[in-house]
Amino acid sequence: MDIRKLYLLCLAVLSAIGAYAQVEKQDSATQDNKGVLITLTDGIATTVRHTGRKIRKVGKEFNAIDTTYISPNLYNLAFMLEHSGWYEYYRMGSKGDNGEQSLSFSPNANFKLGIYFGWRWIFLGYTFDVKDIFGGHKNKAKKTEMALNLYSSKFGVDLYYRKTGSDFKIRSSSGFELNHPVKNMNFDGLQSKIKGLNAYWIFNYKKFSYPAAYSQSTNQRKSAGSLMAGFSYSQHNITFDYDKLPDEMRNQLHDALLFKKVKYSDYSINIGYGYNWVFAKNWVANLSLLPAIAYKKSKIDDTSNTNNHWIKDINFDLITRAAVVYNTNKYFAGASLVMHTYDYRKKNFSLTNTFGTLRIYAGFNFWKKKEYRNK
Repeated sequence: MDIRKLYLLCLAVLSAIGAYAQVEKQDSATQDNKGVLITLTDGIATTVRHTGRKIRKVGKEFNAIDTTYISPNLYNLAFMLEHSGWYEYYRMGSKGDNGEQSLSFSPNANFKLGIYFGWRWIFLGYTFDVKDIFGGHKNKAKKTEMALNLYSSKFGVDLYYRKTGSDFKIRSSSGFELNHPVKNMNFDGLQSKIKGLNAYWIFNYKKFSYPAAYSQSTNQRKSAGSLMAGFSYSQHNITFDYDKLPDEMRNQLHDALLFKKVKYSDYSINIGYGYNWVFAKNWVANLSLLPAIAYKKSKIDDTSNTNNHWIKDINFDLITRAAVVYNTNKYFAGASLVMHTYDYRKKNFSLTNTFGTLRIYAGFNFWKKKEYRNK
């Protein structure tokens, strides 16, 4: 039914464009001697109004809710302050004749402050790192994080791009015979770029609200859960300079870890479940897990060029979301965590990279919608 309505909507838009083009053509041919342009605006206005009604109708159906379980947002605009943290973790493993080796890397936590203005379910804002103001990141490669998250009743979409800095630390290691343990040691030989898309469908959308937990645009009034399914695509470019490892560790590395770059594309199908628990008035907690079966196409560039070719394989990934929100409809505050875990494994090599964002926020809504002003 939704596909047919979207098809009709597209036809309406094309009709409006056609009508406008036709009027343009007629306008150019119907000028009087004084150069007065005679326009036929009534037909255009009617078509535009009809198209607008179609768009609003489809929009309402994509955000349909059962008001017994979910109450709608009563306001048009919102203001929000946010404190966010960016987490990253990389683990590399290998197997050789003398056993297994592993190395784990992660940077110190990176925190930002943000100011946002929102219109219904769209938030735009600016974030900044406090350390940048005081020169705390001087001489460090800049980190970049961009994300667009859209949460409607029926479906959600995540677009993201991340570029790491050069402030990683070696958090742990195993399989090495070292005179001095290597832990929490600075390491600037690892960088990565990740970009991707997640799209998912919510089946019990009339009773279960993702926006209530992650965009504060509705309120969950009764506990409910839903099965979810979707598709994800991501592209990973990881650069590893093993020459910057401590000498005694570098001299013992297995051949599988003697690489400079790993590049792989990840295509996955996600099937999972989410639940909103209303544990007190105006409070909701959410947990959702979306395991994924992933097809990976990868390329590893090593110093010997023996692995410099494309490899295809099937692995498993995981998307985790958790949130707790207090929302009175006028004022709101809460925290949310979104984590992506990608697991890449071959016969003698494995790579697990996890990244996520923790958000703590507070704000208020204003400018009540017309239909709720007298209520």
